[in-house]
Amino acid sequence: MTLLFHQLAYEQRIFWRSREAAVFIFIFPLLLYVLLGSVYSDEIEIDGVAVPAADLLLAGLFGYGAANTAFGGLAIILVGRRETGVLKRLRSTPLPPATYIAAVLSSTLLIFALQALALVLLGRFVFDASTPANWLGFAGAAVLGVVCFAGLGVGAASLIRSAEGVSAVVNVVLLPMAFLSGSFGPTDDYPGFLDAIAAVLPLTYFLDIVDGVYLEGESLFADPKALGIVLAWGAVGLVIALTRFSWMPRER
Repeated sequence: MTLLFHQLAYEQRIFWRSREAAVFIFIFPLLLYVLLGSVYSDEIEIDGVAVPAADLLLAGLFGYGAANTAFGGLAIILVGRRETGVLKRLRSTPLPPATYIAAVLSSTLLIFALQALALVLLGRFVFDASTPANWLGFAGAAVLGVVCFAGLGVGAASLIRSAEGVSAVVNVVLLPMAFLSGSFGPTDDYPGFLDAIAAVLPLTYFLDIVDGVYLEGESLFADPKALGIVLAWGAVGLVIALTRFSWMPRER
C-alpha cells in the first residue's frame, strides 16, 4: 500500500509538471465548455424536451472529459513511456507491475474527479447551470467512465507502435467520437448514417447514463443496456491489453 501511494504521488507530480498534459487533458474540456456555453444560450430541445443549454453541455463535456482523460491521456502516457524505455526500466525495480498500473489508474481517476468538479463549479457560477440531480450517481458515473475508457486507452496503447503518432491516432478517434455522440451539442439533425455510427460508440451510451444521473436524478443502474455496452467496450480494451501490451520499446 505504501508503494501504491508513493507511486500515485509521483504520477500526480509528473502530470501537473507537464504543461502539455495539463492543457490537453485537464484544461481543454473546461475551455470547450466556456466556448460552447457562450455560443448556445437559453434551452436546447432534445427529443421534444427543452433542456437548459448549460446543463446539456456540461453533461456532454463531462463525458468527453472522461474519454479524453482516461482514453486519450492514458494512451499517450503509456506509449510515450514505453518507447522512451521508462516502462522497461520499471520492470527492473522492486515496484510490482500491478502496483504501477493501479497507481496510474488511480491518478487518472483523481485528475478526472478534479476536472468534473471544476466543470460543475464553472457551470454553476459562470453559466448558472444546475448541480447534479443525483450526486452519488454522478460520482459513480465518473468512476464508470474512467474504468471503461481506461480499458480502451490501455488497449489502444497496446496497438499503437509510434510515440510520434500516438497523439494523432488518439485525436482521430476521440474527436469524431465526441462529435457523433453528442458531447458538443445536440445530434437530432444528424443524417442516418452518422446516427448508425454513433449507435455503436461507447461514449454515446456513457452520455445516456450521465444525462440520466445529472439531468434527471436517475440511478447509475437505471439503463442496464447502456451500462452493459459501456462495460463491454471497457472489457474489449482490457482483453486487447492483456494479449498485446508490452513493456518493451517497439521502435528500436
